[in-house]
Amino acid sequence: MDNLRVYVVTYNVGTSSPEEDLRGMLSWTGHKHEKSPDFYILAFQEVKAQPQNMLRDTLFEDPWTYTCKQLLRKEYIKIKSIRLQGLLLVVFCLKKHLLNLREIESEYTRTGFSGMWGNKGAVSIRLSIYGCSLCFVNSHLSAHDNQLKDRIDDYNSIVQDQEFHVAETSKIFYHDYVFWTGDLNFRLLEEYDKTPEEIERMILKKEIKPLLEHDQLRAVMKKGEAFSELTEQDPDFPPTFKFSVGTQFYDHKRRPAWCDRILYRVNSHNYENVTLKADQLSYKSHPSYTLSDHRPVTAEFVIKIPQQPQIVADKAGPSLPVSVDQVFSDFAERVVEFDKIVSWNDKDENKAIYRLKKEIPPTKEDWIGIFKEDFCSLDDYLTYEYVSKCASPSPETPTKHPHSPKLQRPKKFEITFPELPNRCKGKYCLVYFSQTEDKVTSVLGISNPFPIIENESD
Repeated sequence: MDNLRVYVVTYNVGTSSPEEDLRGMLSWTGHKHEKSPDFYILAFQEVKAQPQNMLRDTLFEDPWTYTCKQLLRKEYIKIKSIRLQGLLLVVFCLKKHLLNLREIESEYTRTGFSGMWGNKGAVSIRLSIYGCSLCFVNSHLSAHDNQLKDRIDDYNSIVQDQEFHVAETSKIFYHDYVFWTGDLNFRLLEEYDKTPEEIERMILKKEIKPLLEHDQLRAVMKKGEAFSELTEQDPDFPPTFKFSVGTQFYDHKRRPAWCDRILYRVNSHNYENVTLKADQLSYKSHPSYTLSDHRPVTAEFVIKIPQQPQIVADKAGPSLPVSVDQVFSDFAERVVEFDKIVSWNDKDENKAIYRLKKEIPPTKEDWIGIFKEDFCSLDDYLTYEYVSKCASPSPETPTKHPHSPKLQRPKKFEITFPELPNRCKGKYCLVYFSQTEDKVTSVLGISNPFPIIENESD
């Protein structure tokens, strides 16, 4: 079994901008000798959502995504982000895993005003890596001590409503690993008759466990009313809400509570001969961040991913897989392989040749994008062309194997880019995306970096 590290962040930013250094929150040092997380899962709530901000963020990244991307860009690719008003979920992955990602998809559910408004609800992103399925959920549930039933209803609406287009994992809890986080807004039980001042005195005495015994989330999990499918490590940090903004002091307008939580689920026995497992390495708050009335909370996990079988030569016969672990799928890291591209000209019609190393279902939605060599987001393409429109079988490809007419060689195709954006100079690469009509996306291939040079006739 191989390990992958997953680092989860939840932060209700209270409409603030990222004016503080985020490296502490991300446990990010940038030192190459340290073990970096394979995934960063960043869940924000109450990102500024006025109409003018929403319009700007459709054209440009919101400040929180942009700041995190700039911090992580040397090692990570932003795989996917989804926003629902103030709710924002962003997934980053180490660049080395890019060609192992399959079936990336997002979903959202509104629960505000009986499902008509997105001020409360959930956003989610699912994907597969090395054949394992992961689902990440960021939710912001109903507020206030007396709205416990609404929070329970919110949760169950989200679980019922969210539907993905990957058949085997169409629901959240069908995935191998689920990480659910956000401002869940669970408070202390209403019948717990302590005042904010009394609760703060208990916190100062580090009496965390007696307080946690009266936590609403733990109560509903125990009763099976909500979140009982998930596991949470006991928080050993003080309540993360409600603080006076810009200070380390609780605001006594509300009783302190653990609103900001990170839970997880492992479907350990989804497969024969393999037991999946998640080990939680940390669960903590970050009290130095005072931009809002919440404190960010982070957790790091190590999850087990079955190795692909090693192939060894057998003198007596064909190569055989030798592995005690189950093979999840007929997985090929690089499904699409590009021929080496020497250079392109900025004013010419440019072509590239690629071959399919395995059969993939034909679709009108497959596309190839042009990215800068050092791109750090799958959204950062300069331009793209649909394969169905601009690719055709390469004339140099033989149709049959010379020694066996029935055997087909890997098919070769030629893709044409009729024009490039203006001032498109420097080093670039091509990335092949397989995409369904439902916008389920897989990364299947990437070309070598190549220069785009100025046409000498200009």
